[in-house]
Amino acid sequence: MVSVCFYFQVHQPIRLRNYSVFEIGHHNSYFDENKNKAVMRKVANKCYLPANKVIFDLINKTKGKFKASYSLSGVFLDQLEMYAPDVLDSFKMLVNTGSVELLDETYHHSLSFLYSKEEFREQVEKHNKRIKELFNYKPKVFRNTELIYNNELANYVEGMGYKGILAEGADHILGWRSPNFVYHPRGAKKIKLLCKITN
Repeated sequence: MVSVCFYFQVHQPIRLRNYSVFEIGHHNSYFDENKNKAVMRKVANKCYLPANKVIFDLINKTKGKFKASYSLSGVFLDQLEMYAPDVLDSFKMLVNTGSVELLDETYHHSLSFLYSKEEFREQVEKHNKRIKELFNYKPKVFRNTELIYNNELANYVEGMGYKGILAEGADHILGWRSPNFVYHPRGAKKIKLLCKITN
């Protein structure tokens, strides 16, 4: 039987409010809290809660044989705590089944690896700590923002202790190779490279 690995990436950006140049130096309330709350509640009710229920039911129906992976950005988790604790509870319920794996990523869903490895490491460690606090879980697989990948990144996160890394598996990137195989990044010792299949 063929094994399929379902992977879901979940992120909600923090929306900025209109901030006039004349407000600079007077206060630093940059974010539109009302809009952030409204969007989170809308998406929670239309997407997150129903989708998590479907996954939970599939896990129960298959007695844990159905499995899925989630990458939850740090800013998404922050907003869940503020605006949608019921959704956070539903993710905890999924993780507690033992059939859901959590992935690590940059806390702010950023492209920090392209700018500063020090900033990148700080964000990944912050995300890792947050996942541990909320879910009592330690991720073993890393996913970079937008699945941006190169062999240098794979070697770097291997040095941080990760056993696997995800990458984009589009035809124009893989060429003749298939995304249906586990790859070994050039220069790495043990880390495995998994490619996302795109339609």
